[in-house]
Amino acid sequence: MEIDFQALVATFKAEAEEGLGHMEEALVALEGSPGDKKLLQIIFRVAHTLKGNAATLGYTGVTEFAHRVEDWLDLILKGQAHVDAYLISCLLSSVDLIRRLIADSIAGSVEMKDEHREALARLESHFGVTSSGPAEANPPIVERRSDAGRRLEDAQGRGDRTRTIRVDIDKLDRILNLTGEIAIARDRVRQMLAETPGGGRDEILEAHRDSDHLYLDLQELVMEIRMVAIGPTFRQYIRTVRDLVTSSEKQARLEIEGEEVEVDTAIVNLIRDPLTHMLRNAVDHGIETPDVRKAAGKDPCGRICMRAYRETGSMILQMSDDGAGLNRKSIEKAARAGGLIAEPEKMPDAELFELIFEPGFSTAEKVTDVSGRGVGMDIVRRNIEALRGTVTVDSEEGKGTIFTIRLPLTLAIIEGFHVGIGHETYVLPLDSVVECIEMPTTEPTGALQGVINLRGEPLPYIRLGQVLGTDGQNGHREQIVVVRQNDLRAGLVVDALYGESQTVIKPLGQIFKGLARLSGSTILGNGQVALILDVTRIVREFAIRKEERVHQ
Repeated sequence: MEIDFQALVATFKAEAEEGLGHMEEALVALEGSPGDKKLLQIIFRVAHTLKGNAATLGYTGVTEFAHRVEDWLDLILKGQAHVDAYLISCLLSSVDLIRRLIADSIAGSVEMKDEHREALARLESHFGVTSSGPAEANPPIVERRSDAGRRLEDAQGRGDRTRTIRVDIDKLDRILNLTGEIAIARDRVRQMLAETPGGGRDEILEAHRDSDHLYLDLQELVMEIRMVAIGPTFRQYIRTVRDLVTSSEKQARLEIEGEEVEVDTAIVNLIRDPLTHMLRNAVDHGIETPDVRKAAGKDPCGRICMRAYRETGSMILQMSDDGAGLNRKSIEKAARAGGLIAEPEKMPDAELFELIFEPGFSTAEKVTDVSGRGVGMDIVRRNIEALRGTVTVDSEEGKGTIFTIRLPLTLAIIEGFHVGIGHETYVLPLDSVVECIEMPTTEPTGALQGVINLRGEPLPYIRLGQVLGTDGQNGHREQIVVVRQNDLRAGLVVDALYGESQTVIKPLGQIFKGLARLSGSTILGNGQVALILDVTRIVREFAIRKEERVHQ
């Protein structure tokens, strides 16, 4: 039987990256618990497995490098070497080098390079012996079981106990797309049956509805297959925090909550960059130096928490720190200097803090290696909104800052609310819709924006037909769809309400790529294409904010 070498390489790459992730986390935990032999065994086991798998594929450089690292780990396990910060840094650098060596090997360059030999030389210098030579014994290491060790062991144990198979993400995407096409086809069949006269129609419709249960079960199963726990993504940042505080002479620890929460794998892959930037900002701008924290009566070691939880069909990610918080005076100064707001001191905190998401906005007085290099929070918001999500900030000076990201559970299917504007149908994400009301007859027609009284509260509205350049239907009583985005509430004026249904999202064609008010498209039961509106951008674009409602 012919062996598929590329399939072996793909499996090796995936398993190696997973193992190196466990190795990184265990090394960072080992720095705080140098006597934890469970952590050492996890690290040793990863190096040993990697060495064997690389040898099978003929990757001699990876094999040799992992073997040498394994020798040093064996010395530590035997109590013949001390664990200190320098050793941990060297071993973490070795993880990075192994990653690059794996990439080189897959590309065809299987031998070690000078940087790998230099890293091994640093380790030999630290131990004072070669990997094959004797070592002078140090006092025995006291074993202590850590939470990190238990968590890593549990993660590895679950992999041993569960029957699993690795599936290419592209295949899952195609399967999900196929279920979406089936949904569209079934909806068209249902609609055609409902409109077809003749005997037996009701029986056929009933059979069609019965088969819908099977389809929904299939769709739900496909969605479950795509769901992965957020924990492994969060745990990758344990190493990031360690490296950041080392380079900044600060102290901080990362705490993780809700790592069992599951989310679509596509979202996990796309959320990494925004989380990384927010984490770097938390260390650089948020966490104070140990002496400043002591003077303020705080723990010298700062606390950064990454938390995930579900809420009404969405996934919430929060990143909080107990640092200095946002400095209102600095934000006011930057806003005034940048010409964003003439009198920022009159703005409430929530509105003022939103300015940090504006392009080019920065309060940094100097450029550092951590942040302040022109990649601002506007990029974070743009990336999150590209996922049909939102990000907000809450802060108290001297107490800390909380960033809250709200994301859909999947990028493939949404519950949509269909509305009519002229002769076209558009879709609004149902989780943005609060209620629907009729436009009061006292309101002027034709105006782009206005404000009505809704149960004693002002509700600003905009006419979607004018926003989208679509002519409305004259003679029809207009409807208002009340939507909410974070703390902003607004009315979107439409001609007709068609109700809610599950909507399969299709990517926009190239001709629509530059239209920021659209987030996708879908195919209706009658075969027509409907555009999905980006409610968040529409609301913010037309500046429907709390302060404007007060002045209306």
